[in-house]
Amino acid sequence: MPSASKILIILGIVLIAAGLIWWLVGRWIPLGRLPGDIVYEKGNVKFYFPIVTCILISVIGSLIMMLFRR
Repeated sequence: MPSASKILIILGIVLIAAGLIWWLVGRWIPLGRLPGDIVYEKGNVKFYFPIVTCILISVIGSLIMMLFRR
């Protein structure tokens, strides 16, 4: 199998696993609704930017990548 197809298959498996983990963990940890996430509501307009959630996911992803690099 060519390397590009292997990468796409592995990426798909990783995305499915991440989705399942997010779905299961989302029951106990309110990812996307953490303190510090920005929500602005006025009339029919709702602006939502989960900055703290983005930072948390970035830190966890960086730690996981550091472990795999070793």
